[in-house]
Amino acid sequence: MKSVSFDSTNATCGAIFVALGVFFAYQSFNLDLGTAFRMGPGYFPLVLAIILTLLGTIIVIQSARVEGEPIGPIAWRGLLFILPAPIFFGLTVRGLGFVVALFFAALIASFASQKMRPPMAVALSFGITVFSVAVFSYGLGLPFERFGPWVRF
Repeated sequence: MKSVSFDSTNATCGAIFVALGVFFAYQSFNLDLGTAFRMGPGYFPLVLAIILTLLGTIIVIQSARVEGEPIGPIAWRGLLFILPAPIFFGLTVRGLGFVVALFFAALIASFASQKMRPPMAVALSFGITVFSVAVFSYGLGLPFERFGPWVRF
């Protein structure tokens, strides 16, 4: 008799996908679904929720065939620096402007790594800011203020 190996990491992730998919599918029924040719506001979220549920189901099924590594400890340092960075950017981009808000958001996020040192973090943030301004402002011509009213002299 063959022993069935089990990958608890994939099973957990798949179960989370299934739970989120079912939750959002249920929520989308509160909106008008419409039809495939005349989509209502709930149609696209329902389709995405069904896809998410199917992918989660596939992951759960595959987790019973391959044994993987157990779930490791939670990377609290990463969570404490990565999550606040886009929140900071969203709250300050209108006041500071794109350049300054992006620089500080990248600076905050860069300290998620224990290996990051301040000079390298500043250089990395500067590089990301220059690249992003070149692509989004000059390359794509997106209309946003580079420097906001909080930093104008």
